[in-house]
Amino acid sequence: MKGKTLVLMMIAVFMAISVNAYGWANPDLLMNPDDVERIATKPDWVILDCRGKDAYGKEHIPGAIVLDCRKDLRDGTERISKPAQLEKILGNAGISNDKHVVVYGDAKQIVHASVGFWILEYMGHDKAHFLDGGLTEWKAAGKPVTAEPKTLPPATFKANVVSSRYAPTEEMLKIAKGETKGIQVIDARTEKEYAGKESRSLRGGRIPNTTINASHDITYDKRTGKILPEKFLAGKFYGNLDKSKRTIGLCQTGSRSTLTYLQLRLLGFKDPANYDDSWIVYGSSVYPPYPVENEQWINMEGLVKMSADIKKLKKEIEDLRKELKLPPKEGK
Repeated sequence: MKGKTLVLMMIAVFMAISVNAYGWANPDLLMNPDDVERIATKPDWVILDCRGKDAYGKEHIPGAIVLDCRKDLRDGTERISKPAQLEKILGNAGISNDKHVVVYGDAKQIVHASVGFWILEYMGHDKAHFLDGGLTEWKAAGKPVTAEPKTLPPATFKANVVSSRYAPTEEMLKIAKGETKGIQVIDARTEKEYAGKESRSLRGGRIPNTTINASHDITYDKRTGKILPEKFLAGKFYGNLDKSKRTIGLCQTGSRSTLTYLQLRLLGFKDPANYDDSWIVYGSSVYPPYPVENEQWINMEGLVKMSADIKKLKKEIEDLRKELKLPPKEGK
């Protein structure tokens, strides 16, 4: 029995050493539920629920405030808001430069939190943190939730914009044309989007000279919302990249690629950035046309047919409602 106990202890020690050997380069960026619970009542910390008011109103971490980081911190086209506007939004939410901010989403809304993280870092806030697994992991750990809202007194937030964390379209064009060398580009869209087989812009395809395609949805556990361990990300996705080189993530709207940005920061890449315009702008720019590999133009005939089918379906639904003598839909 003693021998078995000794063996188990040795295995535990070995596993601890192995985990440590594959640790993050910037582990302080990532927090677990116990970490967040310890700081929850500290005055120099803010817990920011990035999922939006509807999800927040159902349940959230006690003491958390709320912003829909995908919408409130960006404009109607999902482009990042101007620094002056972000200063006002963050300040009104009670976030000041001297406070640590831990952002969270959940397993389904992980990108809401990574958008918040990237924007805080772009604004020069060096006290941003990310709750790994978000509310999903918080609840799995047996931590309490509440529906009681929390607000903070308005504060002053002053931007110290780190422009290198934002990749403009002009930079991406130079990369695409081969005018700028030595920059690594990660396309965080799906394989079908990357291959041009699926598009949400005028054209499908990819930016020439893209280094790798690492779809964001296979870099985290969809069930728990936790980011895959360093050894998997480094070994399977980013292992052949040079951490000393500028590395840019992109997707459709610059949202999914903020998770790529967070992962690059965790791994210790020296100059990571997010292409905020991403494919929604690049793929729709045709005068003059931006260079595209595997270019596939949108099927306008298919769109017209789809629109007609939708109109027909709407009419059938309305006719059925009248036949069943149902009340008119709200807003009509």
